[in-house]
Amino acid sequence: MHKTAVLALHYQNEVLHPEGRIRVGVDDEAVRARVIDGATRLLAGARQRRLPIYHVRIAFRPDYADCPANTPIFRRTIELGAVKEGEWGAEFLTELQPQQNSDEFVVTHQRISAFAGTCLDNLLRIRQISHLIIAGVATHSVVEHTVREAVDRGYEVTIAADACAAGSAEFHDAALRSLALVAEVANVESAWRL
Repeated sequence: MHKTAVLALHYQNEVLHPEGRIRVGVDDEAVRARVIDGATRLLAGARQRRLPIYHVRIAFRPDYADCPANTPIFRRTIELGAVKEGEWGAEFLTELQPQQNSDEFVVTHQRISAFAGTCLDNLLRIRQISHLIIAGVATHSVVEHTVREAVDRGYEVTIAADACAAGSAEFHDAALRSLALVAEVANVESAWRL
């Protein structure tokens, strides 16, 4: 039997709150509501099943000395003054806050994949996790990179697509079609059965 954990990626104010500076794909209120609803159900389902949850956030020093400016997406983050450590934008959305218990972890990263430069893999291996349910914003960025790296590290992966969003519906759908070659694509309800 697989030991399963949930990776909840970038459910932060800067990304999901209407006043956030990034809001990748959630300028549309219907998309924003769908993602928050999906993420809420995902976290509730994991808690009900007593599965570990790894809440992954992106945050940089206020001077951005740890931000890799080699990509347009991170140069834009700097221009916007977004996701600075210690500021409101880097915090988790109120509805999707981690709980203080031994089954929930917060991992902070500064690259596109949640694994790059973090202790995430070590935390998962300590619990002997072999199956990941992954969701977050944006599908074509942190979700895609994290899924691909997880698969390369030997994890079986299920993507909870209704708890994801991207810069556009086209980007979201294209990323999911591509990721279907390496991971199961499901909705929150069916992800538990895979």
